[in-house]
Amino acid sequence: MDRRKELKALYKNMKPDMGIFIIRSNFNNKCYIEGTQDLKGTINSTKFKLNFGNHPNKALQKEWKEHGEESFIIEILENLKYDKDESKTDYSEELAILKMVWEEKLSKEGMEFY
Repeated sequence: MDRRKELKALYKNMKPDMGIFIIRSNFNNKCYIEGTQDLKGTINSTKFKLNFGNHPNKALQKEWKEHGEESFIIEILENLKYDKDESKTDYSEELAILKMVWEEKLSKEGMEFY
């Protein structure tokens, strides 16, 4: 197998990091959390939507526009590991449960959600 085919095969078998990320406000006690099967891609997409004014969460969008990107922290809360079963491709249920766990945990810490 030549190097090009080898690299192509490696790329196809790469799995993106999945899990839960948070956008936390620096000026109030609010946050937005989301679960995704592609953390890097979804975070980039979310930042793009917020910077261009078309994020679906209107309350978050309003405060992002008023205070600017520098008033928020975006971080990964938890990565979800892939099953050893290679045939499994849908992790939406696990991500939903993980999101609920984090929402409960953050609520107990006094956080409010957008």
